[in-house]
Amino acid sequence: MQVLTAKDLHERMNQTNEYLIVDIREPYECQIGRIDSIHIPMGELISRQDELPDDKKIVLMCKSGKRAEAAANLLITEFNKCNIYMLEGGITAWRDTVNPDLKID
Repeated sequence: MQVLTAKDLHERMNQTNEYLIVDIREPYECQIGRIDSIHIPMGELISRQDELPDDKKIVLMCKSGKRAEAAANLLITEFNKCNIYMLEGGITAWRDTVNPDLKID
């Protein structure tokens, strides 16, 4: 699994459209604050993995990075997905590094 910092992901997303952020937080968490992403709750990720395009770099994001790391490991080891990344520190790191006005709590 590859790890991206919020700063690196933000810079790369400004340069290319090859990244897709997948927010795996629960719906109530997403209602508080979101960034440009698609929402697939962690509990639905396996049953909806066909929604993850093979031609994009898939960046899994949760609040702190713990759930994203577990989900990324599962997709890589059990389903042979090779285009999986995780956002280090999750949306909390995004707020701290990229958008301090983002509400996440």
